[in-house]
Amino acid sequence: MALKLTYIGETTVPVEIENFTPTWAVDKSLDQIKAFEIYHGNRKLPLAEFFDVEGDSADHCFDFHGDLSGVHWIGAHMDSGEIHIHGNAGRHVGSEMTGGTIHVHGDAGDWVGAEMKAGLIHVHGNAGHLVGAAYRGSTKGMCGGTILVDSNAGNEIGLTMRRGTIVIGGNAGDVIGFNMIAGTVIVLGESGIRHGAGMRRGTIALLGGNSPKNPPPKMLPSFKYACTAQPQFVSLLLREIRALDFAIPAELLAAQYDLYHGDMVALGRGEVLVRHAA
Repeated sequence: MALKLTYIGETTVPVEIENFTPTWAVDKSLDQIKAFEIYHGNRKLPLAEFFDVEGDSADHCFDFHGDLSGVHWIGAHMDSGEIHIHGNAGRHVGSEMTGGTIHVHGDAGDWVGAEMKAGLIHVHGNAGHLVGAAYRGSTKGMCGGTILVDSNAGNEIGLTMRRGTIVIGGNAGDVIGFNMIAGTVIVLGESGIRHGAGMRRGTIALLGGNSPKNPPPKMLPSFKYACTAQPQFVSLLLREIRALDFAIPAELLAAQYDLYHGDMVALGRGEVLVRHAA
């Protein structure tokens, strides 16, 4: 039986529950869990001030219920277990996590999976800006794991990303893979501008439609066209992602892609794949 946490807070002040993880709670009584200190603005208060808590934490599983769009750092530093959020979530979901699985059955705010090292985050709605990104001033963003977003996401996806995979099922904003060190970012819908700026290695795949009515984003002049091909690794990777219960259109498995190398102002060993014009 999972530990069920129903949000009862009525406040516009941010609520932060950093370090509240299945590993911490697994050997704790309900009274100890209810007494866990969280932040309401700059005030420390017990978890029970904002959540009804029931169930059992022994199976390493949390079930959050309610509109948690004002609740931040859910699953931050998580290293094992499962978290299911039945509603919207705030910023920093799964930040710096090193293992486990998080499902957001709604939308999530900015910084989903920021600097995460392992595990799986699946947002079944939209996500905000800076998915899998480095925090300001940090030298490395996401270093491993997988982030799946069923719908749309914002700007700076994969900022300074080092390893791992990010997949956006809908549209994305600007500057995907800015200063990317390595890793993979896939966008199935339309996207903004200046993708791959400063990237050194890694792969950005822009798989949205390519036609006169729906052209792909323009490449930066510091990227060089290499060829048009049907890379086998794209099909293999998309099949692996589909196995994670993520929708992948069948036509993408056999599509052709225009390959660009860059960013030549950096190391220049990155690659951007753009779906070839129909």
